[in-house]
Amino acid sequence: MDHYLDLRLRADPELPPHQLMDALFARLHRALVHGSHRDIGLSFPDARQGPRVSLGSRLRLHGTATALARLDPPSWLVGMKDHVDAAGALAVPEAASAIAVRRVQAKSNVDRLRRRQMKRKGWTSAEATAAIPDSAAENLDLPFLTVRSQSTGQTFRLFVRQYPMPSVATGEFNGYGLSTEATLPLF
Repeated sequence: MDHYLDLRLRADPELPPHQLMDALFARLHRALVHGSHRDIGLSFPDARQGPRVSLGSRLRLHGTATALARLDPPSWLVGMKDHVDAAGALAVPEAASAIAVRRVQAKSNVDRLRRRQMKRKGWTSAEATAAIPDSAAENLDLPFLTVRSQSTGQTFRLFVRQYPMPSVATGEFNGYGLSTEATLPLF
């Protein structure tokens, strides 16, 4: 992870930034899946948490110079060129620390949780409802992308949590540019 490539969204009077980020991410997801890029991670340098969660207007791709060149952003940015500024790959600053960028999944669908327990434990509907009340639904206060999976075709919210790490860790990235073990440079 010695190079990075910033993709910055331009302001658009007709489309809110989150819709542009969703569209940009959809194209990136397709490129990562179709190219089997397991060596490229992503982060959101302008992300905000708290009362006004947002992924911001910048998506940063991390990888080696070779990996980023293989991704070839102009080819998968077709249709987004009027909305995105993309410079060439740059070297990561030497003083960069480590950040983890992880997907967080909420247990927000209590009906699904109940059905699962009914199947696993043989509970009746009444037993499952008593054991798993409606208040058990988990709501996340994290920024998210609205994503359509390339493998299943399902649309869902991909919640993202970024947090500093004490040390650098290596690993592979999935088709969303996220990893459960690898860290990325933070600067």
